[in-house]
Amino acid sequence: MPRFQTVLMISASLVAPSALLAQPEGKVGQYSDVTITGAILEPTPRKAASDDELLAGLTLAEGATATVFARDLVNPRILAVSADGTLYATRRSVGDVIMLRDGDSDGVADAPVTVASRPGMHGIAFDGNRVYLATVNDVYVADVAEDGTFGDLQRIINDLPDGGQHPNRTLAMGPDGKLYISAGSTCNACAETNPESATMLRAEPDGTSRAIFASGLRNTIGFDWEPESGQLWGMDHGIDWLGDEEQIEELNQIQQGKRYGWPFVYGMDEFNPQDNPPPGTTLETWAEMSEEPARGYTPHAAPMQMVFYDGAMFPEWRGDALVAMRGSWNRRPPSGYELIRIDFQDGKPVGFEPVVTGFLAEGTDGWTYSGRPVGVAVGKDGAIFLSDDSEGVIYRIASHSAPQDRPPAGGPVPNALTPPPPAPLAIEALKAEPGLTVSAPFQPDGAIDLEHAADGDNASPALSWEGAPEGTQSFVVLSEDPDAKEPKPFVHWLAYDIPAGVTALREGLPTEASLPDPEGVKQGANSMGSTGYTGPKPPVQDGAHHYHFQVFALDVPSLALPPAADRAAVLAAMQGHVLAAGEIVGTFDRN
Repeated sequence: MPRFQTVLMISASLVAPSALLAQPEGKVGQYSDVTITGAILEPTPRKAASDDELLAGLTLAEGATATVFARDLVNPRILAVSADGTLYATRRSVGDVIMLRDGDSDGVADAPVTVASRPGMHGIAFDGNRVYLATVNDVYVADVAEDGTFGDLQRIINDLPDGGQHPNRTLAMGPDGKLYISAGSTCNACAETNPESATMLRAEPDGTSRAIFASGLRNTIGFDWEPESGQLWGMDHGIDWLGDEEQIEELNQIQQGKRYGWPFVYGMDEFNPQDNPPPGTTLETWAEMSEEPARGYTPHAAPMQMVFYDGAMFPEWRGDALVAMRGSWNRRPPSGYELIRIDFQDGKPVGFEPVVTGFLAEGTDGWTYSGRPVGVAVGKDGAIFLSDDSEGVIYRIASHSAPQDRPPAGGPVPNALTPPPPAPLAIEALKAEPGLTVSAPFQPDGAIDLEHAADGDNASPALSWEGAPEGTQSFVVLSEDPDAKEPKPFVHWLAYDIPAGVTALREGLPTEASLPDPEGVKQGANSMGSTGYTGPKPPVQDGAHHYHFQVFALDVPSLALPPAADRAAVLAAMQGHVLAAGEIVGTFDRN
Protein backbone atom coordinates (compact mmCIF):
# COMPACT_ATOMS: atom_id res chain seq x y z
CA MET A 1 0.00 0.00 0.00
CA PRO A 2 1.49 3.37 -0.96
CA ARG A 3 2.33 5.64 1.94
CA PHE A 4 3.39 9.27 2.05
CA GLN A 5 6.75 10.05 3.56
CA THR A 6 5.65 11.90 6.66
CA VAL A 7 7.27 14.61 8.71
CA LEU A 8 5.15 16.12 11.45
CA MET A 9 5.52 19.89 11.37
CA ILE A 10 3.87 22.42 13.65
CA SER A 11 4.05 26.15 14.25
CA ALA A 12 6.75 27.47 16.53
CA SER A 13 4.44 28.07 19.49
CA LEU A 14 3.30 24.46 19.61
CA VAL A 15 4.60 21.15 20.90
CA ALA A 16 7.59 19.20 19.62
CA PRO A 17 7.16 16.48 16.96
CA SER A 18 8.46 13.82 19.34
CA ALA A 19 5.55 14.51 21.66
CA LEU A 20 3.11 14.20 18.75
CA LEU A 21 4.38 10.71 18.00
CA ALA A 22 3.91 9.48 21.56
CA GLN A 23 1.38 6.67 21.94
CA PRO A 24 -0.58 5.59 24.99
CA GLU A 25 1.19 2.46 26.15
CA GLY A 26 -0.45 -0.76 27.20
CA LYS A 27 -2.24 -1.93 24.06
CA VAL A 28 -1.57 -5.64 23.74
CA GLY A 29 -3.21 -7.57 20.91
CA GLN A 30 -6.96 -7.00 21.04
CA TYR A 31 -7.15 -5.76 24.62
CA SER A 32 -6.05 -2.68 26.57
CA ASP A 33 -4.75 -1.84 29.99
CA VAL A 34 -3.86 1.83 29.60
CA THR A 35 -3.44 4.86 31.85
CA ILE A 36 -4.01 8.14 30.00
CA THR A 37 -3.37 11.60 31.39
CA GLY A 38 -5.35 14.36 29.74
CA ALA A 39 -6.85 17.73 30.57
CA ILE A 40 -10.03 19.73 30.21
CA LEU A 41 -9.06 23.35 29.75
CA GLU A 42 -11.59 25.78 28.34
CA PRO A 43 -10.06 29.26 28.00
CA THR A 44 -12.21 32.17 29.13
CA PRO A 45 -13.66 34.52 26.46
CA ARG A 46 -11.86 37.85 26.29
CA LYS A 47 -14.41 40.45 25.22
CA ALA A 48 -13.43 43.45 23.10
CA ALA A 49 -15.28 46.77 23.18
CA SER A 50 -14.07 48.05 19.80
CA ASP A 51 -12.62 46.96 16.46
CA ASP A 52 -9.22 48.31 17.50
CA GLU A 53 -9.32 46.17 20.62
CA LEU A 54 -10.23 43.11 18.58
CA LEU A 55 -7.27 43.67 16.27
CA ALA A 56 -4.74 44.77 18.86
CA GLY A 57 -3.67 41.32 20.01
CA LEU A 58 -3.47 39.66 16.59
CA THR A 59 -0.22 38.69 14.90
CA LEU A 60 -0.30 38.29 11.13
CA ALA A 61 1.99 36.77 8.53
CA GLU A 62 4.47 39.15 6.93
CA GLY A 63 2.83 41.40 4.37
CA ALA A 64 -0.71 40.86 5.68
CA THR A 65 -3.03 43.19 7.52
CA ALA A 66 -6.44 42.58 9.12
CA THR A 67 -9.60 44.65 9.46
CA VAL A 68 -13.02 43.90 10.92
CA PHE A 69 -15.36 43.33 7.99
CA ALA A 70 -18.47 42.63 10.11
CA ARG A 71 -19.30 42.07 13.78
CA ASP A 72 -22.23 41.39 16.10
CA LEU A 73 -23.24 38.48 13.83
CA VAL A 74 -23.94 36.06 16.72
CA ASN A 75 -22.55 32.83 15.27
CA PRO A 76 -21.00 33.02 11.75
CA ARG A 77 -19.60 29.63 10.79
CA ILE A 78 -18.96 28.46 7.22
CA LEU A 79 -18.17 31.12 4.60
CA ALA A 80 -18.63 31.10 0.83
CA VAL A 81 -18.15 33.68 -1.93
CA SER A 82 -20.53 33.68 -4.89
CA ALA A 83 -19.58 34.22 -8.53
CA ASP A 84 -20.16 37.98 -8.25
CA GLY A 85 -17.94 38.27 -5.15
CA THR A 86 -20.65 38.45 -2.48
CA LEU A 87 -19.78 36.92 0.88
CA TYR A 88 -22.23 34.62 2.66
CA ALA A 89 -22.06 33.04 6.11
CA THR A 90 -24.09 30.26 7.70
CA ARG A 91 -25.16 30.63 11.32
CA ARG A 92 -25.75 27.27 12.92
CA SER A 93 -27.24 28.50 16.20
CA VAL A 94 -29.47 31.03 14.44
CA GLY A 95 -30.35 28.56 11.71
CA ASP A 96 -29.90 30.80 8.68
CA VAL A 97 -27.63 32.11 5.93
CA ILE A 98 -26.74 35.80 5.78
CA MET A 99 -25.49 37.86 2.84
CA LEU A 100 -22.76 40.42 3.53
CA ARG A 101 -22.10 43.05 0.86
CA ASP A 102 -19.89 46.12 0.95
CA GLY A 103 -22.02 48.43 -1.18
CA ASP A 104 -20.01 51.61 -0.54
CA SER A 105 -16.59 49.89 -0.80
CA ASP A 106 -15.46 51.18 2.61
CA GLY A 107 -14.11 47.80 3.68
CA VAL A 108 -17.00 47.19 6.09
CA ALA A 109 -20.03 45.02 5.35
CA ASP A 110 -23.45 46.54 5.04
CA ALA A 111 -26.19 45.28 7.34
CA PRO A 112 -26.55 41.50 6.95
CA VAL A 113 -29.47 40.19 4.91
CA THR A 114 -30.98 36.79 5.72
CA VAL A 115 -31.35 34.80 2.49
CA ALA A 116 -32.30 31.33 3.79
CA SER A 117 -33.45 29.76 7.06
CA ARG A 118 -33.50 26.15 8.23
CA PRO A 119 -32.67 24.64 11.64
CA GLY A 120 -29.04 23.59 11.89
CA MET A 121 -27.95 25.35 8.68
CA HIS A 122 -24.21 24.85 8.28
CA GLY A 123 -22.70 23.87 4.91
CA ILE A 124 -22.79 26.23 1.92
CA ALA A 125 -21.27 26.01 -1.57
CA PHE A 126 -21.87 27.74 -4.89
CA ASP A 127 -21.96 26.25 -8.36
CA GLY A 128 -22.42 29.10 -10.81
CA ASN A 129 -25.76 30.75 -10.08
CA ARG A 130 -26.91 27.91 -7.80
CA VAL A 131 -26.23 27.47 -4.11
CA TYR A 132 -26.15 24.25 -2.10
CA LEU A 133 -26.94 24.26 1.64
CA ALA A 134 -26.65 21.51 4.24
CA THR A 135 -28.27 20.90 7.61
CA VAL A 136 -27.79 17.79 9.74
CA ASN A 137 -29.95 15.46 7.61
CA ASP A 138 -30.81 17.53 4.55
CA VAL A 139 -29.25 19.13 1.48
CA TYR A 140 -31.01 21.96 -0.35
CA VAL A 141 -30.38 23.73 -3.64
CA ALA A 142 -31.64 27.14 -4.73
CA ASP A 143 -31.15 29.65 -7.51
CA VAL A 144 -29.21 32.84 -6.75
CA ALA A 145 -30.99 36.00 -7.88
CA GLU A 146 -29.23 39.04 -9.34
CA ASP A 147 -29.60 40.87 -6.03
CA GLY A 148 -27.84 38.00 -4.23
CA THR A 149 -30.92 36.62 -2.52
CA PHE A 150 -31.84 32.94 -2.81
CA GLY A 151 -34.90 31.50 -4.49
CA ASP A 152 -37.07 28.78 -3.00
CA LEU A 153 -35.10 26.01 -1.32
CA GLN A 154 -35.49 22.62 -3.02
CA ARG A 155 -34.62 19.68 -0.78
CA ILE A 156 -32.64 17.12 -2.79
CA ILE A 157 -31.43 14.92 0.10
CA ASN A 158 -33.40 14.23 3.28
CA ASP A 159 -31.65 11.23 4.81
CA LEU A 160 -28.08 12.09 5.74
CA PRO A 161 -26.94 10.22 8.88
CA ASP A 162 -28.03 11.63 12.21
CA GLY A 163 -25.45 13.96 13.67
CA GLY A 164 -24.68 12.83 17.20
CA GLN A 165 -21.41 14.34 18.39
CA HIS A 166 -20.53 15.78 14.97
CA PRO A 167 -23.67 17.17 13.29
CA ASN A 168 -22.00 19.94 11.25
CA ARG A 169 -22.25 18.96 7.59
CA THR A 170 -20.14 20.69 4.97
CA LEU A 171 -20.30 20.31 1.22
CA ALA A 172 -18.64 21.41 -2.02
CA MET A 173 -18.96 20.93 -5.75
CA GLY A 174 -15.99 18.93 -7.04
CA PRO A 175 -14.06 19.42 -10.28
CA ASP A 176 -15.87 16.32 -11.59
CA GLY A 177 -19.20 18.14 -11.33
CA LYS A 178 -20.39 16.03 -8.39
CA LEU A 179 -21.50 17.11 -4.94
CA TYR A 180 -19.25 16.12 -2.02
CA ILE A 181 -20.69 16.02 1.51
CA SER A 182 -18.76 15.42 4.71
CA ALA A 183 -20.67 13.44 7.34
CA GLY A 184 -18.87 13.29 10.69
CA SER A 185 -19.01 10.51 13.26
CA THR A 186 -21.77 10.33 15.84
CA CYS A 187 -19.28 9.70 18.64
CA ASN A 188 -15.71 10.19 19.79
CA ALA A 189 -14.70 6.63 18.87
CA CYS A 190 -17.16 3.81 18.23
CA ALA A 191 -18.30 1.28 15.65
CA GLU A 192 -20.95 3.23 13.74
CA THR A 193 -24.23 1.54 12.88
CA ASN A 194 -24.77 3.76 9.81
CA PRO A 195 -22.04 3.15 7.22
CA GLU A 196 -22.37 6.74 5.97
CA SER A 197 -21.22 8.19 9.30
CA ALA A 198 -17.57 9.28 9.46
CA THR A 199 -17.29 9.46 5.69
CA MET A 200 -16.96 11.68 2.66
CA LEU A 201 -20.05 11.19 0.51
CA ARG A 202 -20.46 11.94 -3.19
CA ALA A 203 -23.71 12.47 -5.12
CA GLU A 204 -24.96 13.81 -8.42
CA PRO A 205 -25.84 17.54 -8.41
CA ASP A 206 -29.51 16.62 -8.05
CA GLY A 207 -28.76 14.56 -4.92
CA THR A 208 -29.17 11.15 -6.54
CA SER A 209 -26.69 8.25 -6.73
CA ARG A 210 -25.17 9.04 -3.34
CA ALA A 211 -22.26 6.82 -2.36
CA ILE A 212 -19.41 6.73 0.15
CA PHE A 213 -16.35 8.27 -1.48
CA ALA A 214 -14.01 7.57 1.46
CA SER A 215 -14.49 6.28 5.02
CA GLY A 216 -12.77 6.25 8.41
CA LEU A 217 -12.83 10.06 8.58
CA ARG A 218 -13.89 11.06 12.09
CA ASN A 219 -14.91 14.62 11.26
CA THR A 220 -13.49 16.23 8.12
CA ILE A 221 -15.24 19.60 8.15
CA GLY A 222 -12.62 21.27 5.95
CA PHE A 223 -11.76 19.93 2.49
CA ASP A 224 -10.88 21.26 -0.95
CA TRP A 225 -9.13 20.34 -4.20
CA GLU A 226 -5.44 21.17 -4.75
CA PRO A 227 -5.40 23.34 -7.90
CA GLU A 228 -2.31 21.87 -9.54
CA SER A 229 -3.25 18.19 -9.37
CA GLY A 230 -7.00 18.34 -8.77
CA GLN A 231 -6.60 15.97 -5.80
CA LEU A 232 -8.93 16.19 -2.81
CA TRP A 233 -7.38 17.06 0.58
CA GLY A 234 -9.00 17.43 3.99
CA MET A 235 -8.18 18.01 7.66
CA ASP A 236 -9.68 15.44 10.03
CA HIS A 237 -10.38 15.95 13.75
CA GLY A 238 -8.43 13.60 16.01
CA ILE A 239 -9.92 11.48 18.79
CA ASP A 240 -10.39 13.07 22.23
CA TRP A 241 -9.36 11.52 25.55
CA LEU A 242 -6.12 9.99 24.31
CA GLY A 243 -3.99 12.51 26.20
CA ASP A 244 -2.75 16.06 25.69
CA GLU A 245 -0.39 15.05 22.89
CA GLU A 246 -2.73 12.54 21.17
CA GLN A 247 -4.21 12.37 18.50
CA ILE A 248 -2.66 14.59 15.82
CA GLU A 249 -5.05 16.48 13.59
CA GLU A 250 -4.69 14.63 10.29
CA LEU A 251 -4.09 16.10 6.85
CA ASN A 252 -5.29 13.45 4.39
CA GLN A 253 -5.24 13.11 0.66
CA ILE A 254 -8.77 11.77 0.33
CA GLN A 255 -9.04 9.17 -2.40
CA GLN A 256 -12.03 7.22 -3.64
CA GLY A 257 -12.52 3.87 -1.97
CA LYS A 258 -9.87 4.44 0.72
CA ARG A 259 -10.39 4.29 4.48
CA TYR A 260 -8.51 6.46 6.96
CA GLY A 261 -8.26 4.49 10.18
CA TRP A 262 -10.96 5.81 12.48
CA PRO A 263 -12.11 4.53 14.94
CA PHE A 264 -9.57 1.78 15.64
CA VAL A 265 -6.36 3.21 14.16
CA TYR A 266 -5.17 6.80 14.26
CA GLY A 267 -2.17 8.88 13.23
CA MET A 268 0.77 6.90 11.92
CA ASP A 269 -0.76 3.43 12.35
CA GLU A 270 -1.23 3.84 16.10
CA PHE A 271 -3.86 1.73 17.84
CA ASN A 272 -6.75 3.37 19.68
CA PRO A 273 -6.85 1.76 23.14
CA GLN A 274 -10.50 2.74 23.65
CA ASP A 275 -12.04 0.43 21.05
CA ASN A 276 -11.45 -3.00 19.57
CA PRO A 277 -12.18 -3.90 15.93
CA PRO A 278 -14.96 -6.31 14.95
CA PRO A 279 -14.46 -10.02 15.62
CA GLY A 280 -12.21 -11.59 13.03
CA THR A 281 -10.36 -8.32 12.33
CA THR A 282 -7.17 -7.39 14.16
CA LEU A 283 -5.83 -3.92 14.76
CA GLU A 284 -2.88 -4.78 12.54
CA THR A 285 -5.24 -5.74 9.71
CA TRP A 286 -7.26 -2.55 10.18
CA ALA A 287 -4.05 -0.51 9.98
CA GLU A 288 -3.04 -2.29 6.78
CA MET A 289 -6.49 -1.56 5.32
CA SER A 290 -6.17 2.14 6.18
CA GLU A 291 -4.22 5.09 4.78
CA GLU A 292 -1.83 7.07 6.96
CA PRO A 293 -2.18 10.86 6.96
CA ALA A 294 0.18 12.86 4.77
CA ARG A 295 0.98 15.12 7.72
CA GLY A 296 -0.11 15.76 11.28
CA TYR A 297 -0.82 18.99 13.17
CA THR A 298 -0.92 19.72 16.88
CA PRO A 299 -3.49 17.55 18.71
CA HIS A 300 -6.90 19.01 19.58
CA ALA A 301 -6.41 22.17 17.46
CA ALA A 302 -9.84 21.48 15.86
CA PRO A 303 -9.48 22.13 12.10
CA MET A 304 -12.55 23.69 10.55
CA GLN A 305 -13.05 25.15 7.06
CA MET A 306 -10.25 24.64 4.56
CA VAL A 307 -9.74 26.32 1.20
CA PHE A 308 -6.93 26.40 -1.34
CA TYR A 309 -5.84 29.95 -2.06
CA ASP A 310 -6.27 31.01 -5.69
CA GLY A 311 -6.31 34.80 -5.33
CA ALA A 312 -4.10 37.56 -6.72
CA MET A 313 -3.41 39.42 -3.47
CA PHE A 314 -0.93 36.89 -2.02
CA PRO A 315 0.74 35.29 -5.08
CA GLU A 316 3.31 33.52 -2.91
CA TRP A 317 0.44 31.61 -1.26
CA ARG A 318 -1.25 30.55 -4.47
CA GLY A 319 -1.79 26.80 -4.41
CA ASP A 320 -1.44 26.64 -0.61
CA ALA A 321 -4.28 25.66 1.71
CA LEU A 322 -5.74 27.87 4.45
CA VAL A 323 -7.30 26.18 7.49
CA ALA A 324 -9.17 27.78 10.38
CA MET A 325 -8.33 26.13 13.72
CA ARG A 326 -11.16 26.68 16.19
CA GLY A 327 -9.13 25.58 19.22
CA SER A 328 -8.94 22.90 21.88
CA TRP A 329 -10.80 22.08 25.08
CA ASN A 330 -9.06 18.74 25.79
CA ARG A 331 -5.42 19.86 26.03
CA ARG A 332 -3.01 21.68 28.32
CA PRO A 333 -1.69 24.01 27.03
CA PRO A 334 -4.48 24.84 24.60
CA SER A 335 -3.88 24.53 20.86
CA GLY A 336 -5.47 26.06 17.77
CA TYR A 337 -7.30 29.42 17.92
CA GLU A 338 -5.59 30.52 14.68
CA LEU A 339 -5.57 30.57 10.90
CA ILE A 340 -2.78 28.52 9.35
CA ARG A 341 -1.41 28.00 5.85
CA ILE A 342 -0.33 24.59 4.53
CA ASP A 343 2.58 25.07 2.15
CA PHE A 344 2.08 22.91 -0.95
CA GLN A 345 4.88 22.34 -3.43
CA ASP A 346 4.43 20.24 -6.57
CA GLY A 347 1.00 19.24 -5.31
CA LYS A 348 2.26 17.91 -1.96
CA PRO A 349 2.20 19.45 1.56
CA VAL A 350 5.62 20.34 2.94
CA GLY A 351 4.83 22.31 6.11
CA PHE A 352 2.54 24.56 8.14
CA GLU A 353 2.85 28.31 8.69
CA PRO A 354 0.77 30.66 10.87
CA VAL A 355 -1.28 33.34 9.10
CA VAL A 356 -3.23 34.83 12.02
CA THR A 357 -2.48 34.09 15.68
CA GLY A 358 -3.07 35.97 18.94
CA PHE A 359 -6.67 34.95 19.57
CA LEU A 360 -5.33 32.77 22.42
CA ALA A 361 -3.37 34.29 25.30
CA GLU A 362 -2.07 33.26 28.71
CA GLY A 363 -2.17 35.83 31.49
CA THR A 364 -2.20 36.09 35.24
CA ASP A 365 -5.82 34.90 35.23
CA GLY A 366 -5.06 31.89 33.06
CA TRP A 367 -5.83 31.21 29.42
CA THR A 368 -8.22 33.49 27.51
CA TYR A 369 -9.33 33.87 23.91
CA SER A 370 -10.70 36.71 21.81
CA GLY A 371 -12.01 34.50 19.01
CA ARG A 372 -12.45 30.97 17.69
CA PRO A 373 -11.88 30.83 13.92
CA VAL A 374 -14.21 28.59 11.91
CA GLY A 375 -14.82 29.77 8.35
CA VAL A 376 -12.32 30.85 5.71
CA ALA A 377 -13.01 32.02 2.16
CA VAL A 378 -11.17 33.91 -0.57
CA GLY A 379 -12.76 37.06 -1.97
CA LYS A 380 -12.84 37.97 -5.65
CA ASP A 381 -10.01 40.45 -5.09
CA GLY A 382 -7.87 37.85 -3.32
CA ALA A 383 -8.54 39.06 0.22
CA ILE A 384 -9.18 36.37 2.83
CA PHE A 385 -12.29 36.31 5.02
CA LEU A 386 -12.11 34.60 8.43
CA SER A 387 -15.13 34.02 10.66
CA ASP A 388 -15.14 33.79 14.45
CA ASP A 389 -18.24 32.01 15.69
CA SER A 390 -17.72 32.84 19.37
CA GLU A 391 -17.60 36.63 19.17
CA GLY A 392 -19.66 37.03 16.00
CA VAL A 393 -16.91 38.63 13.90
CA ILE A 394 -15.72 38.27 10.31
CA TYR A 395 -12.21 39.54 9.58
CA ARG A 396 -10.81 40.60 6.21
CA ILE A 397 -7.13 39.82 5.68
CA ALA A 398 -5.48 41.74 2.86
CA SER A 399 -2.03 42.55 1.56
CA HIS A 400 -0.06 45.71 2.18
CA SER A 401 0.47 45.88 -1.59
CA ALA A 402 -2.32 47.12 -3.81
CA PRO A 403 -4.27 44.38 -5.63
CA GLN A 404 -3.41 45.91 -9.03
CA ASP A 405 0.27 45.24 -8.30
CA ARG A 406 -0.41 41.51 -8.13
CA PRO A 407 -0.46 39.05 -11.04
CA PRO A 408 -3.77 37.38 -11.93
CA ALA A 409 -4.90 34.15 -10.36
CA GLY A 410 -4.35 30.78 -11.97
CA GLY A 411 -6.76 28.75 -14.08
CA PRO A 412 -9.44 26.26 -13.09
CA VAL A 413 -8.80 23.15 -11.04
CA PRO A 414 -8.22 20.12 -13.30
CA ASN A 415 -10.55 17.16 -13.07
CA ALA A 416 -8.41 14.42 -11.52
CA LEU A 417 -11.42 12.21 -10.78
CA THR A 418 -12.07 10.44 -14.08
CA PRO A 419 -14.61 7.64 -13.56
CA PRO A 420 -13.51 4.10 -14.46
CA PRO A 421 -14.60 2.79 -17.88
CA PRO A 422 -17.55 0.36 -18.05
CA ALA A 423 -16.61 -3.26 -17.39
CA PRO A 424 -18.36 -6.59 -18.05
CA LEU A 425 -20.01 -8.57 -15.28
CA ALA A 426 -17.60 -10.70 -13.29
CA ILE A 427 -19.02 -13.94 -14.69
CA GLU A 428 -18.23 -12.66 -18.19
CA ALA A 429 -14.86 -11.13 -17.35
CA LEU A 430 -13.64 -14.39 -15.79
CA LYS A 431 -15.06 -16.48 -18.66
CA ALA A 432 -16.44 -18.81 -16.00
CA GLU A 433 -17.86 -22.18 -17.03
CA PRO A 434 -21.47 -22.79 -15.88
CA GLY A 435 -22.19 -25.51 -13.38
CA LEU A 436 -23.59 -23.99 -10.19
CA THR A 437 -27.32 -23.59 -9.59
CA VAL A 438 -28.07 -20.54 -7.44
CA SER A 439 -31.30 -20.01 -5.46
CA ALA A 440 -32.64 -16.88 -3.76
CA PRO A 441 -35.93 -15.65 -2.19
CA PHE A 442 -36.97 -14.29 -5.61
CA GLN A 443 -37.64 -16.12 -8.87
CA PRO A 444 -35.21 -15.76 -11.81
CA ASP A 445 -35.81 -12.32 -13.34
CA GLY A 446 -38.40 -11.73 -10.62
CA ALA A 447 -38.80 -8.75 -8.33
CA ILE A 448 -36.54 -8.46 -5.29
CA ASP A 449 -38.49 -7.84 -2.07
CA LEU A 450 -38.29 -4.41 -0.46
CA GLU A 451 -36.66 -5.89 2.66
CA HIS A 452 -33.52 -6.47 0.57
CA ALA A 453 -33.51 -2.94 -0.92
CA ALA A 454 -31.75 0.14 0.43
CA ASP A 455 -35.11 1.84 1.00
CA GLY A 456 -36.32 -1.17 2.96
CA ASP A 457 -34.41 -3.23 5.53
CA ASN A 458 -31.21 -3.30 3.43
CA ALA A 459 -30.81 -6.96 4.44
CA SER A 460 -28.82 -9.33 2.28
CA PRO A 461 -31.03 -12.04 0.73
CA ALA A 462 -30.55 -15.68 1.64
CA LEU A 463 -28.50 -17.41 -1.06
CA SER A 464 -27.82 -21.10 -1.64
CA TRP A 465 -26.07 -23.01 -4.40
CA GLU A 466 -25.37 -26.55 -5.51
CA GLY A 467 -23.45 -28.40 -8.17
CA ALA A 468 -19.90 -27.53 -7.07
CA PRO A 469 -17.40 -29.69 -8.99
CA GLU A 470 -14.83 -31.94 -7.37
CA GLY A 471 -11.81 -30.00 -6.16
CA THR A 472 -13.80 -26.96 -4.96
CA GLN A 473 -12.04 -25.42 -1.95
CA SER A 474 -13.88 -22.10 -1.54
CA PHE A 475 -16.61 -19.90 -2.98
CA VAL A 476 -17.01 -16.23 -3.92
CA VAL A 477 -20.32 -14.35 -4.03
CA LEU A 478 -20.57 -11.19 -6.11
CA SER A 479 -23.74 -9.17 -6.76
CA GLU A 480 -23.57 -6.57 -9.54
CA ASP A 481 -25.90 -4.15 -11.33
CA PRO A 482 -24.89 -3.64 -15.00
CA ASP A 483 -27.68 -1.10 -15.56
CA ALA A 484 -26.11 1.51 -13.28
CA LYS A 485 -24.74 4.66 -14.86
CA GLU A 486 -21.55 4.79 -12.79
CA PRO A 487 -19.67 2.69 -11.93
CA LYS A 488 -20.70 0.05 -14.43
CA PRO A 489 -21.24 -2.54 -13.06
CA PHE A 490 -22.22 -1.31 -9.59
CA VAL A 491 -21.09 -3.78 -6.91
CA HIS A 492 -23.74 -4.50 -4.27
CA TRP A 493 -22.12 -7.42 -2.47
CA LEU A 494 -18.74 -9.08 -2.41
CA ALA A 495 -17.97 -12.08 -0.17
CA TYR A 496 -14.95 -14.34 -0.53
CA ASP A 497 -13.01 -17.10 1.25
CA ILE A 498 -16.32 -18.87 1.83
CA PRO A 499 -15.32 -22.39 2.97
CA ALA A 500 -16.08 -25.28 0.60
CA GLY A 501 -18.43 -26.80 3.17
CA VAL A 502 -20.66 -23.70 3.17
CA THR A 503 -23.20 -23.71 0.35
CA ALA A 504 -25.70 -21.20 1.75
CA LEU A 505 -25.63 -17.74 3.33
CA ARG A 506 -28.46 -16.74 5.60
CA GLU A 507 -30.53 -13.59 5.22
CA GLY A 508 -29.35 -10.32 6.79
CA LEU A 509 -25.63 -10.92 7.26
CA PRO A 510 -23.68 -8.25 9.17
CA THR A 511 -21.80 -5.76 7.03
CA GLU A 512 -18.46 -6.28 8.79
CA ALA A 513 -15.35 -6.98 6.71
CA SER A 514 -14.85 -10.32 8.52
CA LEU A 515 -17.68 -12.60 9.62
CA PRO A 516 -17.56 -14.76 12.77
CA ASP A 517 -20.26 -17.05 11.32
CA PRO A 518 -19.62 -18.54 8.81
CA GLU A 519 -16.14 -18.34 10.25
CA GLY A 520 -13.42 -17.13 7.91
CA VAL A 521 -15.70 -15.40 5.41
CA LYS A 522 -14.46 -11.99 4.30
CA GLN A 523 -16.58 -9.27 2.75
CA GLY A 524 -15.28 -6.75 0.27
CA ALA A 525 -15.99 -3.15 -0.62
CA ASN A 526 -19.19 -2.39 -2.48
CA SER A 527 -19.67 0.55 -4.84
CA MET A 528 -21.59 2.40 -2.12
CA GLY A 529 -18.23 2.66 -0.37
CA SER A 530 -19.07 0.41 2.58
CA THR A 531 -18.36 -3.28 3.14
CA GLY A 532 -20.72 -6.20 2.84
CA TYR A 533 -24.17 -5.98 1.29
CA THR A 534 -25.91 -2.79 0.16
CA GLY A 535 -29.35 -3.10 -1.37
CA PRO A 536 -30.78 -1.90 -4.68
CA LYS A 537 -31.53 1.81 -4.99
CA PRO A 538 -31.76 2.70 -8.68
CA PRO A 539 -32.75 6.24 -9.67
CA VAL A 540 -36.54 6.45 -9.78
CA GLN A 541 -36.54 7.64 -13.39
CA ASP A 542 -34.56 4.59 -14.54
CA GLY A 543 -37.24 2.00 -13.93
CA ALA A 544 -36.15 -1.55 -13.14
CA HIS A 545 -32.47 -2.47 -12.80
CA HIS A 546 -31.17 -6.05 -12.95
CA TYR A 547 -29.11 -7.49 -10.10
CA HIS A 548 -26.87 -10.46 -10.87
CA PHE A 549 -26.11 -12.62 -7.82
CA GLN A 550 -23.10 -14.62 -9.02
CA VAL A 551 -21.43 -17.52 -7.19
CA PHE A 552 -18.00 -18.91 -8.14
CA ALA A 553 -16.39 -22.20 -7.11
CA LEU A 554 -12.61 -21.91 -6.73
CA ASP A 555 -9.77 -24.43 -6.52
CA VAL A 556 -7.99 -22.51 -3.73
CA PRO A 557 -9.06 -22.26 -0.06
CA SER A 558 -8.33 -18.53 0.14
CA LEU A 559 -7.67 -15.61 -2.16
CA ALA A 560 -4.92 -14.41 0.22
CA LEU A 561 -6.50 -10.95 0.34
CA PRO A 562 -7.19 -8.83 3.40
CA PRO A 563 -10.78 -8.04 4.39
CA ALA A 564 -12.53 -5.20 2.52
CA ALA A 565 -10.75 -5.89 -0.76
CA ASP A 566 -12.31 -4.26 -3.82
CA ARG A 567 -13.72 -5.87 -6.95
CA ALA A 568 -10.57 -5.42 -9.01
CA ALA A 569 -8.39 -7.13 -6.40
CA VAL A 570 -10.82 -10.02 -5.96
CA LEU A 571 -11.21 -10.63 -9.69
CA ALA A 572 -7.44 -10.50 -10.17
CA ALA A 573 -6.94 -13.07 -7.39
CA MET A 574 -9.64 -15.32 -8.89
CA GLN A 575 -7.99 -15.49 -12.32
CA GLY A 576 -7.12 -19.07 -13.22
CA HIS A 577 -8.87 -20.52 -10.15
CA VAL A 578 -12.56 -20.60 -11.17
CA LEU A 579 -13.89 -24.14 -11.59
CA ALA A 580 -17.55 -23.26 -12.16
CA ALA A 581 -20.04 -20.45 -11.70
CA GLY A 582 -23.74 -19.73 -11.62
CA GLU A 583 -26.09 -16.82 -11.11
CA ILE A 584 -29.62 -15.76 -10.40
CA VAL A 585 -30.91 -12.39 -11.61
CA GLY A 586 -33.48 -10.29 -9.78
CA THR A 587 -35.02 -6.93 -10.60
CA PHE A 588 -35.92 -3.88 -8.57
CA ASP A 589 -37.89 -0.78 -9.57
CA ARG A 590 -38.24 2.06 -7.06
CA ASN A 591 -41.47 3.14 -8.74
